[in-house]
Amino acid sequence: MSQAYHLVWTANALEDLLEIIAYIKEDNPDAAERVYRSIREKAESSSFFPLKGRVVPELEREGITLYREIVAPPWRIIYRIMDERVYVMAIVDSRRNLEDLLLRKLLKK
Repeated sequence: MSQAYHLVWTANALEDLLEIIAYIKEDNPDAAERVYRSIREKAESSSFFPLKGRVVPELEREGITLYREIVAPPWRIIYRIMDERVYVMAIVDSRRNLEDLLLRKLLKK
């Protein structure tokens, strides 16, 4: 029997999602809706099979293996599994440099 996981969106991930959707919506509201649904559906799939996502390669090179990701092209959904929960930590554009994005987020706080 497989373990049931509960999906939890962190404030940071929700902020990322809202910023993405707002940006796309300026030019194309229909596309914004499609992107929103795609990201949400992909994130929800991780709550059922969280180990299917890969360890984030940029973090793994630094010895950090707690974070995994799944992709809803071009968006990377970064999450962490803790106990019976899957925490969505961030949504990032795969066309951008992850190290720069993470550094910017850390300096913003």
